[in-house]
Amino acid sequence: MAEVRKDRHDRRLVATAPPSRRPWIIAAGLVVIALAVVGYFAYRALAVPPGNPMPDQGNRHIKTPEDPHPPYNSEPPTSGPHLPYLAPWGIHNVPIVKELQVHNLEDGGVMVQYNCPSGCPDLVEKLAAIVRQYPEHVILAPYPGMKTRIALTAWTRIDAFDDFDASRVSRFIKAYRGIDHHKGPE
Repeated sequence: MAEVRKDRHDRRLVATAPPSRRPWIIAAGLVVIALAVVGYFAYRALAVPPGNPMPDQGNRHIKTPEDPHPPYNSEPPTSGPHLPYLAPWGIHNVPIVKELQVHNLEDGGVMVQYNCPSGCPDLVEKLAAIVRQYPEHVILAPYPGMKTRIALTAWTRIDAFDDFDASRVSRFIKAYRGIDHHKGPE
């Protein structure tokens, strides 16, 4: 009879044991993952956009680069008076006039420009490798006379620096490429 009582006692222990903690651990893990995903997208939405903002100088069309207009407020330019046609997207071996660059920026383009008075084929090839990833809305061209070796421009944004940084260039292009800035009829 003592053995029967022992069996009943063991059954009661099993029946009154606390529920497994496994579902709580899984639920807590899913909550942590969900918070991480929400945090990531909130960070991206609130993160400071690349480059420095520049005041918008408008988008008036001019007929020739020689037409009088106010000076641009950045070097290279980021907005302002421009020609009514575009430079071809892609890689250029000669500088593009400022008034043409600006129209490309207005149409959602990003300019990747470099200044190497004594030549810099390695830098140009690294920049070209990035630009080749984008068949439209990105131009690589020399820009003699810049204060830095590299300048990235988009409509009202500029980032200028000396040392090549692939992630910096790519981040700028991804942030601004393809955003149209037309303000309506002139």
